[in-house]
Amino acid sequence: MAHAKLEAMPICLLYRRARTRAPRYYRVEIAMNLFSEVSVLREWGVAGSRGHSIVNIYANLRDASNAADRHRMRAQLRGYAVASA
Repeated sequence: MAHAKLEAMPICLLYRRARTRAPRYYRVEIAMNLFSEVSVLREWGVAGSRGHSIVNIYANLRDASNAADRHRMRAQLRGYAVASA
């Protein structure tokens, strides 16, 4: 069974600036793990401090992509915006 090779998947980095607090970030990345599963890595926290992370495993790229899109959309609804390069 052939698997699609995932290299350099796009990363969605979101920022939310608050007037009275330090900027916050939310990062979503899709990557292939060592077991030929597709993982969605999410990281979030306050810029300049240690953040939090979680990895969810999916059997295929479609499910992982849908999950990453849901996480991105929820973050945007909470006020995060896509960071420009």
